[in-house]
Amino acid sequence: MADKLHLTPVSEWGIFTEFHPMVIAGPCSAESEQQVLETAREIALAGIRVFRAGIWKPRTHPGCFEGVGTPGLKWLQRARELYGLKVCTEVAGEKHVRECIRHGIDLVWIGARTTANPFLVQELAEALQGTDLPVLVKNPINADLDLWIGALERLNRAGVQKIGVVHRGFSSLKHLPYRYTPGWRIAIELRTRYPDLPFFADPSHMAGDRKYVPELSQRALDLGLDGLMIESHCHPDQALSDAAQQLTPQALRSLLKEQLIVREADTEEADYRENIEQLRARIDILDENLLEILRSRMAVSEEIGRFKKEHNIAILQTRRWDALLDDMIRKGDAEGLNEPFLRSLFSAIHEESIRVQNDILSEKEESNN
Repeated sequence: MADKLHLTPVSEWGIFTEFHPMVIAGPCSAESEQQVLETAREIALAGIRVFRAGIWKPRTHPGCFEGVGTPGLKWLQRARELYGLKVCTEVAGEKHVRECIRHGIDLVWIGARTTANPFLVQELAEALQGTDLPVLVKNPINADLDLWIGALERLNRAGVQKIGVVHRGFSSLKHLPYRYTPGWRIAIELRTRYPDLPFFADPSHMAGDRKYVPELSQRALDLGLDGLMIESHCHPDQALSDAAQQLTPQALRSLLKEQLIVREADTEEADYRENIEQLRARIDILDENLLEILRSRMAVSEEIGRFKKEHNIAILQTRRWDALLDDMIRKGDAEGLNEPFLRSLFSAIHEESIRVQNDILSEKEESNN
């Protein structure tokens, strides 16, 4: 059972002056004072008030650029003094938190690899205890919603209430145009459970290539997420980390001011209210019909389970299931339905049917004892 989160509204963080959408931007890594200040100046001219830069960089292989470390925090301080920006960076351990507090960093985030490790999250939670530092938590590298929520709970139990999340996509073995699979379904589920949780998307890491950043940013806004964390570098092709996914500050300004469409959360316009309520009423009826169909299907699965046991037949019939799934996907494609959706839907129905039949097996075995 997930904990109830006690949250301080983002309007009280003292970080963001605009809330729809909130934007955090800056280079993947702080590489030099000149690079930080040049990018920060251009970010400020674009109207963005929160500047990000990685100081400590977790890398897969040793020998890669792993960040400049603590000296880079002074560059962030300088960017704040010169351009009136709030500044933030990633933390992955108690030392990082201590140094950020010492240098007056305004906000920190926990990266995907750290979120996946409860020991490290607990260390961070204890380091943050008693501070007022806002924390954003990126999703774990794998698509594990409970692990993501668990990180939020650890921070909240330590008294951290200025908490938000960043959706940056998940690792996948599938071949995709993006660096990480978006996994919007998990983001939607987290949003549904915690509607008051400040929710950002990181289209830069999700994309892995700057040409996909606009479409992923728009998708995040279309889903009603609160903000964007976008990587921007004054000379992205020369960046020491994640060069391909970073935008120039000029391209970022164009994206935010000219390309993205910001959707309203709701409206009281009479025509909209009347039509949306009619459409929702239709959806409610269809959903009730779906429940009735599912109830009837599981009743048939129960009969099948009893019949199989009477004739000593194994519950799982793989060939039958594979043929059924292929048939449903073929028919669904003819109806314009998305294959991953159908595969997920029918897999869930099949798993529940197997559970129902297993219950029948257990019921009969108990009656024989």
